[in-house]
Amino acid sequence: MKESHILPQKKPAWLRVKLPIGKTYTNLRKVVDKYQLNTICTSGSCPNMGECWTEGTATFMILGNTCTRSCGFCGVATGRPNPVDWEEPDKVARSINLMSIKHAVITSVDRDDLKDGGSIIWTETIQAIRRANPETTLETLIPDFQGNKTNLDRIIKVRPEIVSHNVETVRRLTRKVRIQAKYDRSLEVLLYLKESGISRTKSGIMLGLGETEDEVVQTLKDLKNAKVDVVTIGQYLQPSKKHLPVIEYITPEQFKKYETIGLALGFRHVESGALVRSSYKAQKHLK
Repeated sequence: MKESHILPQKKPAWLRVKLPIGKTYTNLRKVVDKYQLNTICTSGSCPNMGECWTEGTATFMILGNTCTRSCGFCGVATGRPNPVDWEEPDKVARSINLMSIKHAVITSVDRDDLKDGGSIIWTETIQAIRRANPETTLETLIPDFQGNKTNLDRIIKVRPEIVSHNVETVRRLTRKVRIQAKYDRSLEVLLYLKESGISRTKSGIMLGLGETEDEVVQTLKDLKNAKVDVVTIGQYLQPSKKHLPVIEYITPEQFKKYETIGLALGFRHVESGALVRSSYKAQKHLK
């Protein structure tokens, strides 16, 4: 599919989302604001924020809200991050307790400015959550840590129930979409996590950036070869005019086809749909 493809003038009906309403959403918003927490829901302009927050779930983003990488798809700000907030682990743990969250998803910006890539704060956050919320299960959506195994080992040592790392797109588009990331490095990270004893690994890709069906299927095969258990497949939505344009809106029927293909390849779970994001319905991926 060529990028000269004529773009639709407006989003299709299946991309419409409900406005956030309800007491649960309001209470969660208050906690996030009170403790000055960063969530990928807001920083990443997630279309599911209303639905997830109304259900009382959220994905927390640690290590600040400024990323050292400038990926062409991502709505998170790029620049020089603030110093590490060493009180952040306890803030996140306390907030999860106040929200009575049973399955928490934690992600972070890339912190290539730090020698440890932020992995120490990662482990301290996981440990703080477990101290304050012993019944809460955890999914960690981690960066690639530039493939540094010492940093990855810190995550492996504290054993989150799910460890996720996204390849985001097909091999051909990786340099354009992710810029500082490497397709094969991400696969190597996922394989290393699995072979180091992580019971469930997960990855996600976005569609609509100009990939072909064959490339998507090959990406699924690559992820399966990396022993990934769970895959999420969603529609790319342009965060702003500065970001990569949407080349195509994928139909619900095509998303269903990819789900069928993924399950046939042997993944434990495939979440495939226009509004699917890495942490969407994340509690289902633990079962």
